Amino acid sequence: MSGRARLAICAWAATLLASCAMLPLVSPATWIIQAAFMLAIQTGVGAATRRVPLARPLTVAAQALVTLLMLTLVFAHTQALAGFVPGPEAFQHFADLLQQGSDDVSRYAIPAPLHDGIRLMLIGGVLVIGLAVDTLAVTFRSAAPAGLPLLALYSVAAGLSESSVSWLWFLLAAAGYLMLLLAEGRDRLAQWGRVFGGAPRTTPGSDSSGPLAPVRTGRRIGAVAMAIALLPLPTISGGLLDAAGTGVGAGNGNGGTISAVNPLVSLRDSLNVDENRQVLSVRTNTNDISDMYLRIVSLDDFDGTTWKPSQRHIQGVPNQFPTPTGLGADIKRSEIKTRISAADWYAQDWLPMPYPPSGVSIDGSWRYEPVGMTVVGDHGQNTRGVTYQVTSLDVQPTAEQLATAPEPSAALRSQYTKVPKSLPAVVADTARKVTEGSTSHYEQAVKLQDYFAVNGGFQYDTQVDVGTGRDAIAKFLKDKQGFCVHFSFAMAAMARTLGIPARVAVGFAPGTPEANGSVSVGLKDAHAWPELYFEGVGWTRFEPTPNRGSVPSYTQSTTPGSDVPDPALPSTSTSTAPSAAPSASESCTAQLRKLDGCTSQAPAFATGGDPRGPWSYVQLVALGLGALLLLTIPFSPMLWRTRMRSVRLGAHGRTDADAAVHTMAVWEELTDTAWDFGISPDESLTPRRAAARIVELGHLDPPSAASVHRVADAVEQVLYAPRPQLAAGLAKDVRQVIAGFQDTSGRSTRLRALVAPRSTVRVVWALSAWRTSVTTRAAALRPTLRKPSGQRG
Repeated sequence: MSGRARLAICAWAATLLASCAMLPLVSPATWIIQAAFMLAIQTGVGAATRRVPLARPLTVAAQALVTLLMLTLVFAHTQALAGFVPGPEAFQHFADLLQQGSDDVSRYAIPAPLHDGIRLMLIGGVLVIGLAVDTLAVTFRSAAPAGLPLLALYSVAAGLSESSVSWLWFLLAAAGYLMLLLAEGRDRLAQWGRVFGGAPRTTPGSDSSGPLAPVRTGRRIGAVAMAIALLPLPTISGGLLDAAGTGVGAGNGNGGTISAVNPLVSLRDSLNVDENRQVLSVRTNTNDISDMYLRIVSLDDFDGTTWKPSQRHIQGVPNQFPTPTGLGADIKRSEIKTRISAADWYAQDWLPMPYPPSGVSIDGSWRYEPVGMTVVGDHGQNTRGVTYQVTSLDVQPTAEQLATAPEPSAALRSQYTKVPKSLPAVVADTARKVTEGSTSHYEQAVKLQDYFAVNGGFQYDTQVDVGTGRDAIAKFLKDKQGFCVHFSFAMAAMARTLGIPARVAVGFAPGTPEANGSVSVGLKDAHAWPELYFEGVGWTRFEPTPNRGSVPSYTQSTTPGSDVPDPALPSTSTSTAPSAAPSASESCTAQLRKLDGCTSQAPAFATGGDPRGPWSYVQLVALGLGALLLLTIPFSPMLWRTRMRSVRLGAHGRTDADAAVHTMAVWEELTDTAWDFGISPDESLTPRRAAARIVELGHLDPPSAASVHRVADAVEQVLYAPRPQLAAGLAKDVRQVIAGFQDTSGRSTRLRALVAPRSTVRVVWALSAWRTSVTTRAAALRPTLRKPSGQRG
């Protein structure tokens, strides 16, 4: 196998290994098989065109053309001409699929369903990266820069994936790149100065010694470098829960941390879905489900632009959870038991539970974070299809207890009232204005809740963008339109400016009672709400979002006659009626991934199979052969002439016989080139007379004419001299003649000489001679096959 062929295979393998990083993003992962087939065809076309050889730009163009034909056959065959030739309708279909894929990327949690739009983005992206890698590493023989597209492919996948085995994808991508470098540098490694690993060795049974030790040493160096590169991997995991120490994602599970990665809790598109798909099925022993909020995680780190969970120490799940921070003995409470079953498509790292929990019974690998009183999965554990039981407290403080709550500790107040200097002044100004005249933090909190939910003129609108940047809250206060994320973020930030410890909780609002006694929690119940801290009571829920969830009973006593919704009434979010507001987007933003609150894939994909079935691979093979045939038929004369010119003008042996054969091949190439430009050969002329004729009819310039005569003189030496003096540089002379013909010929003549050269008729002559030879040999064999006649001699 040639070095370039080996390099092409390594480029294919490196691209495929880097593509494995995208396997966790979608389900099923059958797209990787299609990508491997199509990538192999693309690589094969590149190898074939380089073998001809074609100019480098033409090689890349041929690969790009075949790639487009393959994508057309697989994704737009009904809109294409003959099933694989793209036209305007096919390109429009591509645009529609890409738009659909873009929407699906935002809409679905990871792993997303393998719809056609996402499949086109995955396979098309792999083929584009594969073409870039093949072009850089093989066509232009520069493997080092080929690492950039490979890095881009891996980085995009790693940035979206939250797989607990992300180190494996890095290992595969790095191994592919290292393999590519080793393939390119195999000869260069042999030229490194002193041999590191010992004396040069020879291959067994071979007389030629080769510098194999440097090659082996280079491989060892690469392996050591990869091992060193893998050492920091546990700290660069890109998921919501990052591994640290021996906690989540690695170790023995006795400790660790939860990273402060933004959980991206925008719920807009989940609230806009047409189908309120069930996420959780809940059974509880309480008669009042209006306060049955299922809390997933609390966000307590506010940087002025968003809320996210702080880095927290985690530990093994205790049998009995400790009493919640700040909850005094004089606060009325009751114990509730709840059984929760998660849907088999709902993969959440955090465990949805009523707050505050006092115990949980669940199978699997889970860890407990004591500050937020949350339970998180370890080593890839999630909620998909699990059933668990939670014991929790129904805390029932009175308004008086909240109003007379003492100041919290300095440490707690310092941590949970922190606001960045970049927070616009309008946030604090509005908070002071709304709560003017209040005599306690409790009264301030109720006035903030009423400002958003009742008398502030705010409208609940799930079509409003979440907004980013430090002015997002200020914009919300001005526009007065938004949904739960806006209301909860704004109220928590404003509470902090007033000195009230605050954080944001993410989870689900109370669901819909079912006839069988269970409660169905659906996508539209995804919710966010603020939690404010009161000493003696602890973290306390408030509900500033109008028409969502239920307003706590302990917030109504100070606002008699208000328009706050009655908590006994069912939440509008629990309605089974379809949403009245049309969805502006079918996408689910990345901010809902941790809630996994997105619609399911289409029924055609529910079984996890490829809707095209096994025929798609047959089509791919047929497409590859058809594409090669499509390229071969119209361009076969050009390809044949290019190949013949490369062979005739290529290197030759050092003996006199080899040089003589090379001289005659060069002369044949010169006469064929003249023929391509309209000067037919005349076999009756001597080389000297034929050269003069070519110079005269071709109107060649003096340098080109001199080159023609030098080649003719060399041919005469081979044919007539007893001891021919073989000339050097004949191939260069022929190339000079080719340039001369191109300078003196018109555009149409040059185009015909390139695309439809006349000298390709030699192929027909050769086939005719071969047929005649076969026929003659067959005829010569016939008498020996005849039966003996009955005549006697």
